[in-house]
Amino acid sequence: MASKRVEQIAAHLNFPKGMLNGQVAIVTGSGQGIGAETARLFANEGAKVVISDIDAAKAKKVAEDINASGGKALAIPGDMLDDKYLSELVKKTAEFGNGKIHIIVNNAGYTWDGVIHKTTDKQWDTIIALHNTQPFKLVRAAAPYFRVKDGEPRSVVNISSTSGLHGNAGQANYALAKAGVTGLTKTIAKEWGPAFGVRANTVAFGHIMTRLTAAKEEGAFVTTPDGQKVALGIPQAQKAAREDGNAAFKDIPLGRPGTATEAASAILAVVSPLFSYVSGQTLSVTGGRNM
Repeated sequence: MASKRVEQIAAHLNFPKGMLNGQVAIVTGSGQGIGAETARLFANEGAKVVISDIDAAKAKKVAEDINASGGKALAIPGDMLDDKYLSELVKKTAEFGNGKIHIIVNNAGYTWDGVIHKTTDKQWDTIIALHNTQPFKLVRAAAPYFRVKDGEPRSVVNISSTSGLHGNAGQANYALAKAGVTGLTKTIAKEWGPAFGVRANTVAFGHIMTRLTAAKEEGAFVTTPDGQKVALGIPQAQKAAREDGNAAFKDIPLGRPGTATEAASAILAVVSPLFSYVSGQTLSVTGGRNM
């Protein structure tokens, strides 16, 4: 089995039809931002990509754009917090992939910040469920498509954050959830690697330009299942203080935030044949911050 995988990897290094040719990928939270860019890059490399997002219109638009560009994508919108949706997502993805799923990128999520003494149970439970419990349930539901011995590559990527690696004031819920992601990743790698060759890795992002790091005053928000609106972003005064004049991003050696495309490119690298002997690791994509 191992020799067969090595031969396939060697063949793929020529990339005649893309690094992910023939593979089927689920990218959660891919209606916009890093997830959408990840889906686009995967499709460019030959993968059939499932666009999973709670916003149906955005998911369909991403899929339409990929298909119009010659790629293959299917929008399967839904709420990650709904267990029935996870079952539907796996079932429809397998149908789209002719009975196979090769890649899962657990990217969906948002922040719901609050200092420790003011964080509500609802804030806590929602963020833990979204970033830990539901990704676990998705991987568990997809187990029959990963615990196989067909010699084809299988990869799980869980998205984390520097908040999970180093903590962050006002983000006890998010920091715990993103720290927990690394434990889930390592367990998948240890359980499914030996017999089935499944690789699992974590990608931890620093300051990437998305709606989570934009000014809160821009009005981006998400809506919880019960209809509550959660504002996203960093308050303008706090954001301005961090990015003041010549001191902008002074703790980032590259001196700037990352783009969604750069973030997505790191995810592509991790699932590609170039990382075929990398598993159970956390890749920090931070521009050098916290090195």
